[in-house]
Amino acid sequence: MADANSLRMLRAVLWAAVVTAALILLWALFLRPEPGAQPMALQSLGKGDYALVTADGQPFTQADLAGQPTAVFFGFTHCPDVCPTTLGEVTAWQEDLARDGQQLRTLFITVDPERDTREVLGEYVSWVPGVTGITGDRAEIDKAIAAFRIYAAPVPLEGGGYTMNHSTQVLLFDARGAYFGLIGYREDHDRAMGTIRRLLAS
Repeated sequence: MADANSLRMLRAVLWAAVVTAALILLWALFLRPEPGAQPMALQSLGKGDYALVTADGQPFTQADLAGQPTAVFFGFTHCPDVCPTTLGEVTAWQEDLARDGQQLRTLFITVDPERDTREVLGEYVSWVPGVTGITGDRAEIDKAIAAFRIYAAPVPLEGGGYTMNHSTQVLLFDARGAYFGLIGYREDHDRAMGTIRRLLAS
């Protein structure tokens, strides 16, 4: 009886493997997106009815995401490590691009609007070429977080106060405002530059 059960289980495992292989082959032959194409779930990234404001007082909505290739990063000015590191990486990207007479528009959207006023945010990003700080009311920032599918949550600190946990990737959008790809936190510089140059050439 045990042998019969074992045999049935083995057949089930083999059948599942065959079905999985067939599905992978079907995807590879007929369903795989063209190079540069994005799955449907990513085509809506960045789209929403958020109404934000830049550090210099200009409105920013979904429509403003279009017009030129853009990098978008969510962070906050009290960030102890991820945000300063990412801004340092953005500086290195911009230095490389400047040698070719190029610059990548970069948006730093706060996840902590209660502390990151326009003035605070503008000062925080002022040392990085091509970076615009963006803030807004909590409700509007939450809409943007949802539209870009970013994770952000407050974390209480001992003794009072709080910090923020948040996504660390830099999202890339083409001149139409469509999602292009992403750069991971502390990604290799040359690899990141290859992605950025493809974005600017798209």
